[in-house]
Order: sequence, then structure tokens, then C-alpha cells
Amino acid sequence: MNLEGVTLSRGNQVLLEEANFALYAGDKIGLIGRNGSGKSSLFGLILGHYGEDTGQVYVPKSWGITYLAQAIPEGKLSAKEYVLHGHAKYIRYWALYEQALDNEDGEALIEYQEKLEEIDGFRLPTKAAEILVGLGFSNAELDKAVDDFSGGWRMRLNLARALICPEQVLLLDEPTNHLDLDAIVWLERWLKSYEGMIVLIAHDSAFLDSVVNKIAHIANKKIDMYTGNYTSFIRQRAQNLVIQQKMHAKQQKVIEHYQSFIARFKAKASKAKQAQSRAKALERMELVASVHIDSPFSFEFLPVESCPNPILRLGRVDVGYGEKVVLNGINRYLGPGDRVGLLGLNGAGKSTFIKLLAGVLAPLSGDKVVASNPKIGYFAQHQLELLNPALSLIDWWQEIFGNQNVKVIREILAKFAFTGDKVFEKIGVLSGGEKSRLILAKLVYQEPHLLLLDEPTNHLDLDMREALTLALQSFDGAMVLVSHDRELLQETTDKLWLVDSGEVSDFDGDMSDYVKWLESKRITDSGGVTAKSKNTKNGNSSQPKVQLEKDIQKQEKQIALIQEKLAKIETALQDSSLYALGADSKKQQLADYLAHKKKEEKKLEEAESGWVKLQGQLDSLS
Repeated sequence: MNLEGVTLSRGNQVLLEEANFALYAGDKIGLIGRNGSGKSSLFGLILGHYGEDTGQVYVPKSWGITYLAQAIPEGKLSAKEYVLHGHAKYIRYWALYEQALDNEDGEALIEYQEKLEEIDGFRLPTKAAEILVGLGFSNAELDKAVDDFSGGWRMRLNLARALICPEQVLLLDEPTNHLDLDAIVWLERWLKSYEGMIVLIAHDSAFLDSVVNKIAHIANKKIDMYTGNYTSFIRQRAQNLVIQQKMHAKQQKVIEHYQSFIARFKAKASKAKQAQSRAKALERMELVASVHIDSPFSFEFLPVESCPNPILRLGRVDVGYGEKVVLNGINRYLGPGDRVGLLGLNGAGKSTFIKLLAGVLAPLSGDKVVASNPKIGYFAQHQLELLNPALSLIDWWQEIFGNQNVKVIREILAKFAFTGDKVFEKIGVLSGGEKSRLILAKLVYQEPHLLLLDEPTNHLDLDMREALTLALQSFDGAMVLVSHDRELLQETTDKLWLVDSGEVSDFDGDMSDYVKWLESKRITDSGGVTAKSKNTKNGNSSQPKVQLEKDIQKQEKQIALIQEKLAKIETALQDSSLYALGADSKKQQLADYLAHKKKEEKKLEEAESGWVKLQGQLDSLS
């Protein structure tokens, strides 16, 4: 696949100008660039949704392309059916196979059985279920209608639908946006084993590092290709910038910020492993600093003055909604300089805990003691929806902070890349990323004692994420952060709290240990293996291994028995008299064989799926 000398415009804006882009089999490419640089438009060009102004786009006719749809789906199909309908060949062949079975058409039955076997069609329902469970759906939700899910979960259905169909090219536009960390880790493994070409747009540097082997960077209306993952791209680009000696003084200042943060972390850290992990990150931080020097974002939190101690204390607090208790017996303390990363599965109660800290939810029981008049800065995704779309950025700011001088407001907003006439635009025309930047600007200006951040990086591009990371590192108040961005958590927090099984507890480990815990937790929830969530290493004990090995042996025996039955049926179906013209007496016998075969194949599909799942659980414990 090639783009040669392509110029692409959307409206009056030129996005690409005589750009070249070459893709080869086996490439896993991360497509990056600032918001509005043309990443999604490039996908539209490849898909043929609109044409180039000049140049040539060449896609081999034999190549199939599947992509992550951005429209929120609707309908009464079940989640599993919706995903399977993403595989057009399967839907067509399966309908014809069942039609042949109903018509007792032996010749057509053999034809479409072979076609289904070519696309692994008899395993696709199980594969669809595996994908959905991997993306966070429970087994009970597989039969729920699409309309019964929220918007975020419907986007996960779109992602599952894109993954089910193995074409030569897979295009994914921000696939991690609606995923928690558990689902992101699963998706990484899936994409690494994907045999086709992948081009993905993502703003999660750890995800890019794990999946891609090339980076395509859109800048200055060109596409520059770099070999390696995102960290390798940073290194190569940093070297280029240093060679050009661009803004060297600013670069050194940024690096000093990183080094200062490392020094402070080492001085305060109580766990040697976390300190070692942070020290290892210094090299990458320096490289990021080099790349960050030409970022349009440049902001920092002012020093926190008169910070109370403690800011907040919880004693045996229960919290929830109505009579439903979500978290119970919480004993936590937050004081100046506490930097907490909040971990836990989707739905475990992280946002509920943040709302408790923010005062959005009151304790159902227990004691919550808050210092007198603390300044609390709270970021949550729902705040984006509450912004008044009719106000301009200037009007909105003055509504919150009073009649400030317009020049001062413009200087503040310019640090968040709201420059020129942008400050007079209506909030209603802003993108999700721009709205997030606006909320963050407000938080910075509030000079909070306590920052509560619930997924602040959703919709933010890589430049803004790096700017936020840098700003949070220099923030000297208290902070609680919920994020699926592992780099942000690792580089800005020095404590990890785990929300699990209705409790909030200290997590003894770093982010790599948490990924292992997620895998252990997945095994616990899916296979009935008992493991204590508070002990990271329990997932590696010998007892679960022994039980899994026994379960695998049982599954293998069951598979062998089914395969033996199928072999006998296949032998019987080789009798040519079953297919003789006019042999009406044989029609019922043939139908019985085929029905029996279909039933046993379904059993085999389920048994093999069970074996794959158990083997995966055993492998993760090795």
C-alpha cells in the first residue's frame, strides 16, 4: 500500500502536502501527530471515503481492510451476534450452510462446510466470545442487546467487531479510548499476535511501545517514518532536534524538572522497588524532554501555599448509592505531597472513591474529616458534558473567575494552545481534547491543595499528555490519579492504592506488578481459581497451577473422545450411496449424520475453547 505525492485538504485546511507513505506486509504502525494534523483523515483516504487532491493512493485490489467504526452502534442484535456480523464471509457462508442442511442438499453442504472451515468458521462464535470477554464483557452480557449498553461499551463492541475479521489491513483509530487497563493489556497481546498489517492511532505511549514496530509521524503536512516503537521514535527525533540545536536552554530546563522529580521521589519512597522503577524511567524522561521542547503546551502548577495537614482523613467509611454499598471500611489519609495512583478493574469503584474524596458523594457511614476550606481541584469526564456550549472560552473563564483582564486570560489559555481568535470560539465547537484542556487550565489556575483526576488523558494527544506529566511532577500538593495511562501513573505517583472487592488497600508493587495482578485476577474471575487480591504473588502459587493442569488433562480427554466420534461420522459420510440420485431412503440417514456431525462439532468447538482458556491461564502463571 502506497501514498505517493498526496495532497489532502479538508475544507480550507491543507492537512497533507505531497506526502509519501509506504506500508508493507507485517508492519504494525503507530500513526501519531497533534490533534488536527490529519491522522483520522488519512484513514478516510485509505478507506476511500474521500479522495486525494493530488498524488496517488494505491491499495492492492486483493487486500481486505477492516477498521474500527467511530459511529455508536444501535440495534437489537446481541453483543455476540453484532460482533459476528462484522465477519461478512462467515455470515454469508453460515446462512448458506444452514440452508443446505435444511434442504438436505449434500453437495452444497460439503461446499459450504469447506468454505467455513477455510475461515475457521466453526470456531468464530467462540472467538467472538473470547474477544468480548477480553475487552471486559461478562459472559452474562454476551446475549444482551446492543441497545442495552452505554455509549462507551458500544464502542467496545465496535472494536470487537473490527478484531473478529482477519483482513490484510486493520485500521484502529484510538482503540484504547474507552478501555480500562485490564482490557488494554489484553488488546496488546491480541494485536501482537495479529498476522496482518496494523495501522493504529493512539495517544498511549506504553500501548504503542508494546504493539508497534514503526512510527508514522505527521508534522508540517508530511509523513515521516521511523523504525521501532514509540520510545525509539522519541530517541531518534530527540537526536535530530539536538543536532539542530533547537531551543537547547529550554530543553535543559525541562530535563532539570525530571531530575528534580526523581530526586524527590527517591528521598520519599518507602519501597525500594518503586524507587528503582522510577530511576529506570529517567533515561526515557530525558528523551521525552528533548522532544517536548517544541510542544505548543507549556504550563505548570504554582507552589501550594498554606496546605493543611491532613487535608482529608477517612475512618471506616462506607460509600455507595442509596442503600447499595460500593466500598466499605475505608481508612485513608491524604496530606501535603501525597501522590497516589488509584488502581482497580473497571467497575470496581475507583470513580466512586474519587467522588467521595471530592464531596460529590457523602459517606453512608463512618467518619470523613476534611481540613477547613481546602482547595480541591476535581477532573471528571462528565464535566466536559456540563460545559455551556453557548459560551466563548473568554466568557466561560470570566464566569468562573470573575471579570479578569482579557489579556491575562489569553496569556493563561495560550499555555494550553488556545491562541489567537480561538479564545472567542464557542465551547460547543471544541473537540473532546480541547474541552479536556480547558478543564485542566481551570484546575491549574485554582491552585488546589488536593488534585483529584479521574481519567484526565482521555482525548489528549501525546504532546498534551507529556505536558500534563511534566506539570504534575512539579505539583507539590496532594494528588489522587485514576488513569489507564501507565506512563502517567508511573511517572507522577509514588503510592499505589488498589480498589478491589469493595475495599481500598495499599498495593505493594509497581505498574509491572499490577499488570501481573490483572492477569491473575482475570484467571480468578474466569476459572474459579482462588487468589487473594491483596497479595500480588498469590497468582503464582503452585496450588492454582496444579488445579489448572488437572483441568487441562480432563479437557484433553474430552476433546479426544469428541474427535473419535467425529472420525466415525466422517467415515460414514464417505459412503457414496448416501449421495446417489433418487436414493430417497438414504436422505434421512444423511440428514441424521449431518445433524450429529454439527452437534459434535459444536461440542468440539466449546471444548477446544475451554482448553485454550485454561492453557492461557497456566501460561500466565509460569
